[in-house]
Amino acid sequence: MRPNRTLELGTGFFVLLGFAALFFLTTQLPGSGLRLADGKGYVVTAEFTNVGDLQRGAPVTMAGVRIGEVESIRFDPQQFKAVVTMRIAPEFDQIPDDSDASIQTQGLLGGKYIAIGPGGSETYLTDGSRIEFTQPALVLENLVNQLFARLAGGSREEGGDGKGSTEEKTP
Repeated sequence: MRPNRTLELGTGFFVLLGFAALFFLTTQLPGSGLRLADGKGYVVTAEFTNVGDLQRGAPVTMAGVRIGEVESIRFDPQQFKAVVTMRIAPEFDQIPDDSDASIQTQGLLGGKYIAIGPGGSETYLTDGSRIEFTQPALVLENLVNQLFARLAGGSREEGGDGKGSTEEKTP
């Protein structure tokens, strides 16, 4: 009877540890940290062909430092792109206007955020500016599908279809 009790206590402890880890991860999601009150900072937009699962409130970073957040995401039916509106904190008012924006993932399965890479211009983003250079989100499923398509295509080109060559050789 005693070994079963120990096994049950160990299993219960393991489940509790799992719930504690889950709680910790939910508190570390992109909504914590720098929060901008309405009207503070300035608003910039960027257009992306794919935003993945980018959410409102996701961080906007530069060199790994959170400088703002995603304020809204909408679809532009004329250009068939997602328009992302970002609010940048007022203390980050010297971002070159030729900077680029890319959608990145926090870790392998983490949430999405926008990373801004600095440009070289001597003029800066202001309220209402648009970031011209963008890179869409990488979708893991698309990458896996492309890998399988290339592997399948490569095996056919190399004669790996199992049928052998049908060419007749003449002396």
